[in-house]
Amino acid sequence: ANAKETTFNKALFDKAQSEGKIVVVSSWTKYCSSCASQMKVLNKAKNEFDNIEYFTFDVTNKEIAKLFDVQYQTTLLIFKNNKEIYRSIGETSKDLIYEAIKESI
Repeated sequence: ANAKETTFNKALFDKAQSEGKIVVVSSWTKYCSSCASQMKVLNKAKNEFDNIEYFTFDVTNKEIAKLFDVQYQTTLLIFKNNKEIYRSIGETSKDLIYEAIKESI
């Protein structure tokens, strides 16, 4: 079972960006099965691609949601050079997610 937890931390997020990493962030809610599918793909991607940092957060966490202007679960964000370069909602296809990451590298 993939336990969902908020791994996002502003200090670690900033550090990863300052180290030039591609930073992937996804949002979830407790009973969301598409979130679990997306997180599974992203956890795999984190191990398959170099230079990637992956964070997750519960979309009901208003502070983080506001920081990224995210209103929905299964929102996927990719950051590079301190800029958001990709955003999708509800994407769970491994092919499309990997494609987005590859284009970011």
